[in-house]
Amino acid sequence: MAIEVITREDLNEFRTLLLSDLNTLFNSKPQQQKQWLKSNEVRKLLNISPGTLQNLRINGTISYTKIGGILYYANSDLEKVLQTNKVEATPNLFNPK
Repeated sequence: MAIEVITREDLNEFRTLLLSDLNTLFNSKPQQQKQWLKSNEVRKLLNISPGTLQNLRINGTISYTKIGGILYYANSDLEKVLQTNKVEATPNLFNPK
């Protein structure tokens, strides 16, 4: 049975490799988003009340699919609505950097 001696350099190299692997793992791919969201998930995502969500449905701002008594919203549609209503920032003329 062979005995191996582990040095501080070996431990430091292992630590560096481990941190690199963990960093790659965490930053490689964001969590995949759900394709369809229920009303409560949309309300949490947009931080809006049930009444506001109902108004967005009624006035046609947000499209939805109703199956049985459950309303589903396509995540891609919500992103389109947010992009469409995006207001671009204007440079602050009184506080230039």
